[in-house]
Amino acid sequence: MTPSMQLLPEWAKQEAVIFAWPDLDTDWYRWLDDVRQVYLDIIQALNAANTPVLLLVKAKEVAHCKTMLPADAKVLLVPTQYNDTWVRDYGFLTCRSEQGLQPIEFTFNGWGEKFDARKDNEVNRTTLAKLCQLPLISIDLVAEGGALEIDESGHLLSTQFCLSNPKRNGDLSFERYTEIFKKALGASKVSIFEHGHLEGDDTDGHIDTLVRFTLGQGIVVQSAFNRPNDAHFVGLAALVAECKAALPGHQVFELPLPEIYNAEGDRLPASYANYLISNQHVLCPIYQQPEDELAMAIMQQAYPDFKIVAINCLPLVQQFGSLHCISMQVPENTLKADIVHRLNEGVSQL
Repeated sequence: MTPSMQLLPEWAKQEAVIFAWPDLDTDWYRWLDDVRQVYLDIIQALNAANTPVLLLVKAKEVAHCKTMLPADAKVLLVPTQYNDTWVRDYGFLTCRSEQGLQPIEFTFNGWGEKFDARKDNEVNRTTLAKLCQLPLISIDLVAEGGALEIDESGHLLSTQFCLSNPKRNGDLSFERYTEIFKKALGASKVSIFEHGHLEGDDTDGHIDTLVRFTLGQGIVVQSAFNRPNDAHFVGLAALVAECKAALPGHQVFELPLPEIYNAEGDRLPASYANYLISNQHVLCPIYQQPEDELAMAIMQQAYPDFKIVAINCLPLVQQFGSLHCISMQVPENTLKADIVHRLNEGVSQL
């Protein structure tokens, strides 16, 4: 039986990617110029992949933001309010349904009430839902997009550490999570991994920093094979073993682990697995580290029919996230026709 709703994999054809513009009222204030340049680099790379950008921006920032964008950039500025820019975790997800492509949302509570996310949690209902062909569906569950990874067959991946945080959904069992993911997202199978966590990760081990699907039965895993004495080595090796057990027919691509610290001496959760797939391109984070070149070579092996584009994300990881965390893709035929038209006519504003 075909499920009534099924979450689309990231490599489905896209008509836009959503971002939220960083400003002085977000966590980026200490690195604002550098971080904004990362956003501009990503927008340029996505436009080169024929992917326009829906850019959430606070009303007071619209005029200045326009001055930073090339006039011919395929960007639609969408004024709204938000706490911060981690759109992966509060932007709507898109499912295939009998009615068409269906936007859905979970509740976002700042990764288990670690941070104020009340404005973030309202963005879909107040702003983004109006841009979609079908009405937004809200699921009564605290969950984030970065905590979920799915392939074309409906196999969904997540992590125990994230889902078991009691400040998300109390003592909700993994069995009940599985039932909800099957019903709400059309998951045919759910694998919830026990191992794998990066030091400094506020999300409690989001899957998008650890394990990603490729087309043609492959998985990319953030390993630490290159650092046998690293504190992460044992846990990430156990994660690789879990992946092989859960996905025995899949080819495993292990990524090297960089070692980066901030000015305060804290280890930063730099992951090469936190990449974004968009229209036959894979935008991959690099961190100005010795491992960058090897990581990109492995990514090309994992996605042989895609163009691999390296994006310097060293400024992003200063706030303990990376490229995938700040983005949310919108599959083709999700948005209203007039919005799609606006997206493709150069920089404009709603």
